[in-house]
Amino acid sequence: MATAAIIGTGGYVGQETLDRVLAHPELELSALGSDTLAGQDAARLDPRLDGSAPAFVTNAEARSSGADVLFLCLSTAQAAAFDPPAGAVVVDLSGAHRLTDPALAVAWYDTAPGAWSYGLPELYPPSGRLIANPGCYATAALLALGPLAGVTESAVIDAKSGVSGAGKSLSASSHAGVVLENLSPYSVGAHRHAPEIAQQLGFAVCFVPHLLPVRRGLLATCYIQTSADVRELLETAYADCPAVRVLGEDVTPELSRVQGTDAAELGVFTDGATGTTIVICALDNLGKGAAGQAVQNANLALDLEPTAGLRLTGVLV
Repeated sequence: MATAAIIGTGGYVGQETLDRVLAHPELELSALGSDTLAGQDAARLDPRLDGSAPAFVTNAEARSSGADVLFLCLSTAQAAAFDPPAGAVVVDLSGAHRLTDPALAVAWYDTAPGAWSYGLPELYPPSGRLIANPGCYATAALLALGPLAGVTESAVIDAKSGVSGAGKSLSASSHAGVVLENLSPYSVGAHRHAPEIAQQLGFAVCFVPHLLPVRRGLLATCYIQTSADVRELLETAYADCPAVRVLGEDVTPELSRVQGTDAAELGVFTDGATGTTIVICALDNLGKGAAGQAVQNANLALDLEPTAGLRLTGVLV
């Protein structure tokens, strides 16, 4: 059985990755890394982990644990400085290694450690042992638009995400008094996922993210002009992809069906007045948008069952 270590387990993405590794039939957890929790039992992170996971060690110790795959759940700056151990598969869930243009990497992330293989399994399967996990917004936008890159040269993306997308660290913008009963755009025209989306599509996009007053979930509504049969293109692209579902003509994607899962839903519509094609993608920002996708990428790199350890079935209320 392959072994896995998690570097930076204490955050939302780290804990979600841990959850999937524990449920994975072909991965054995070998180390839990966290510089803030080192030396403490796993139950310190969550009481449900009592006895089911090893005690925390430092991130450096987890790095040196000899695991077959390491999940980097660190900040961009920390991930950029990380030295991958020889022979191990490393999946970076930060933005440190996503952009191929060093100038863009510096402009958006203040660092350019070099791009790793970009891994969105359904469209851009990773190669090699160093894998850059896509951003959550980028995942939704690319699932909606990736198969259409040859039939359009522009897109407007209106996206909304739950507050967990901002991470576990405290900030004024994530206080309950700011988030609850509110809907606010942020980083308008200046979000770091925009160049990532453009890099993969081959053209610039107009992208505006918004913060939803929910814990988790992400919905991206994409507008394009094209005469192509978009539904046919999407259905063909995802015909053999269990994590991506193209819904029927009268069904709209919803957060409630994807929250807590590693699946994505796509809906295709046409605006009768303007002829604009509308593609909507719903996914969980911590699932398919982060931890679930990281496990998918690890599965591919280790030649395991691609969906092993993922949450894809069920009809939760």
